[in-house]
Amino acid sequence: MRKLAFIVMSLVTFTSCNNAPKNSESKETAGQGKEEATPSIGGSKDEHGCLVAAGQTWSEIKQGCIQVFNVGLRLNPTEKEEGKAVISAFVVLSEDKSKLELFLPDDSKKTIILDKVENDIYQKDNYKYDAKKSALYVNNTIKYTGDVE
Repeated sequence: MRKLAFIVMSLVTFTSCNNAPKNSESKETAGQGKEEATPSIGGSKDEHGCLVAAGQTWSEIKQGCIQVFNVGLRLNPTEKEEGKAVISAFVVLSEDKSKLELFLPDDSKKTIILDKVENDIYQKDNYKYDAKKSALYVNNTIKYTGDVE
């Protein structure tokens, strides 16, 4: 009697574990014009295909998705407010070091490309970056600095 009860319980346990829906129904509905939405693995992507949840952003200089905090040079603001989080800017140099891409911490998703104007100086409009001092000037005032190695 105990063996019979054990066998019945084992069969019930094994058959209840196989409760996944069959794929035959989804194949039939796909042929009728109904498509199942497949969720994106890894989170949402931006217009360039960069994974936002992974901290990826598009780089014009690198022509690909990068994690700017791993690839770029960190520049911290010179004016830090007590009790507020420090939000950094980042710079990414082109391979030939003729251009520099500036990632600012504002709400704009655009980056600014600065051209090399002289040795270690990159500039565009009111932005100027001194690579030797690791300083970013906005309207001729130092706004961000980095660690000079």
